[in-house]
Amino acid sequence: MKITDLLDKRSIELNGKAADKENVLNKMVDLMAKSGKINNIEKYRKGVFAREEEGTTGIGEGIAIPHCKSDAVTKPGLAAMVIPDGAEFDALDGQPVNLIFLIAAPDTEDNIHLDVLSRLSVFLMDEEFTNALRNAKSTDEFMNIIDMAENAKDDTEENEAAEVQDVKSDVKLLAVTGCPTGIAHTYMAAESLEKKAQEMGYSIKVETRGSGGAKNVLTAKEIEEADCIIVAADTQVPMERFDGKKVIECKVSDGISKAEELINKAVSGDVHVYKAQGGAVKNTGDDGGDGIGHRVYKHLMNGVSHMLPFVVGGGILIAIAFLLDDYTIDPANFGTNTPVAAWFKYIGGYAFSFMLPVLAGYIAMSIADRPGLVVGFVGGYIASVGATFSNPTPEGNIPAGFLGALLAGFVAGYLVLFLKKICEYLPKALDGIKSILIYPLGGVFLIGLFMCAVDPAVAWLNSGLSSFLSSMGDSSKILLGCILGGMMSIDMGGPFNKAAYVFGTGMLAEQSESGFMIMAAVMVGGMIPPLAIALASTIFKDKFTDKERKSGLVNYIMGLCFISEGAIPYAASDPLRVIPSCIVGSAVAGGLSMAFGCTLRAPHGGIFVFPTVGNVWGYIIALVAGTIVGAVMLGLLKKKVENGEN
Repeated sequence: MKITDLLDKRSIELNGKAADKENVLNKMVDLMAKSGKINNIEKYRKGVFAREEEGTTGIGEGIAIPHCKSDAVTKPGLAAMVIPDGAEFDALDGQPVNLIFLIAAPDTEDNIHLDVLSRLSVFLMDEEFTNALRNAKSTDEFMNIIDMAENAKDDTEENEAAEVQDVKSDVKLLAVTGCPTGIAHTYMAAESLEKKAQEMGYSIKVETRGSGGAKNVLTAKEIEEADCIIVAADTQVPMERFDGKKVIECKVSDGISKAEELINKAVSGDVHVYKAQGGAVKNTGDDGGDGIGHRVYKHLMNGVSHMLPFVVGGGILIAIAFLLDDYTIDPANFGTNTPVAAWFKYIGGYAFSFMLPVLAGYIAMSIADRPGLVVGFVGGYIASVGATFSNPTPEGNIPAGFLGALLAGFVAGYLVLFLKKICEYLPKALDGIKSILIYPLGGVFLIGLFMCAVDPAVAWLNSGLSSFLSSMGDSSKILLGCILGGMMSIDMGGPFNKAAYVFGTGMLAEQSESGFMIMAAVMVGGMIPPLAIALASTIFKDKFTDKERKSGLVNYIMGLCFISEGAIPYAASDPLRVIPSCIVGSAVAGGLSMAFGCTLRAPHGGIFVFPTVGNVWGYIIALVAGTIVGAVMLGLLKKKVENGEN
């Protein structure tokens, strides 16, 4: 099978136009549908957008490879579009994309087509190839360019393999690449590392963990002889085999865009020694985010990313209940006074009740793989009901809440790792019952003992935190609002932003007045960056390029919908001016929200949940003030555009 076998002329557009990423993806899905390979277009569309939420498929250099593997696909296929004027896509390099390939992969065990799709991903690393595609005058020429590249690749593969062995072959490097879908980024990262290693004169073998399974698997002997192993993956990789070896762990996108930097680091030897089974890491040098802190953050984000849909769905339904209810009937039961309101309140509450078990379960799963899931779920549920040895029932206890679930997730994960270590000494004949009996039984028993022991202390800490926030004076609350609002703009979707948002949603789960005020400050802070940039691009037109001004209009919508990521392209291109301006604007908005006593009962939604805001006019004033402050500061800091560029 060749790449052109997956392409249909009806699914190729050489003169496309698109305003933004959402527009690009919708047009690509419509193009794919023309090939007749999709049996449920909307399901496939949702899959494409869901994949994009896991991480951008804009790989840089003007190229994007969105993809989806789904049972909505009847036959594997490709759709392609060239956008001469480019479109914003939240790409890794912050630049617009102008060459897009959309991949449709059926959810079947027959994965022959994945080799073809991986070959396309590799070709897109060749600048000469992509420029030729951009300049194609017809669909026939477009397909001929791909055909010629495939034929040339087949003719030269043997020569390239021979050239890999060079004078520096005494340095032995290994790598593993993998992305959540396992279609494009996996193979692009592998190709990038292989090509860069060859250019630099080093030998490297790359194991790819794609949808078709692990390929080019590293052997025990190769691992033993390796000087360093690069793991560029956003998915779970079997790591126990690397125990005692120098390992660099990074995102799969780093394997694509930072191959030379990774290889130089691997060769230098200034790398952590990996210890399996959750053991301590011996640090032989500064390895940045690849150490213990990075791993803890990765486990935490795995739990948070699975928890947030429950928080958002349940939280907004609860907010609708308050919107529809009649406060005058019985203020004490506000939210359940009318039948309609009560329905929304209880359904939202059911969704909310999964929040803590899901958080703990997926943290534990990130640490200990699938055996950790059930132990984490149970630990999170125990935290949610506050069970103790004296009272294991859900009645009469103070819940350990969000902090207890966090603790339960990490403890559950490492308890399962501990059980795995013990089970290594059991006879091989018992291997079959480890996952179905020993891990769940032993893990649930141990996490039950642990949580019942610590629940009272965590519940006391939780209650103390809520009481402290409730008792804070006006000036202290304003300062807290400024800090949380500012954090939402530091990295716009990164660790600081997520820390503030997770804290806000955690306090929202407490269903207290102080928690609602914190959630309000967090959301208004997150709305400021795109709004401030949009306003600045409208007022200070000479400080922005034509493309930036056009994208600025879209940022009005993104900001009002609480989508901070709309500001990322601007922050990436001019961080020293954009980020401080957004931080100051967000801090002002968060502080004013607290000062006005604004509350919010929904964890997301922007202006669509404003009807549920307490003191909505004060909230609007905070939003407008923060936007103006951020926009004016940005307009004053930015330099004028000359010849269409900053």
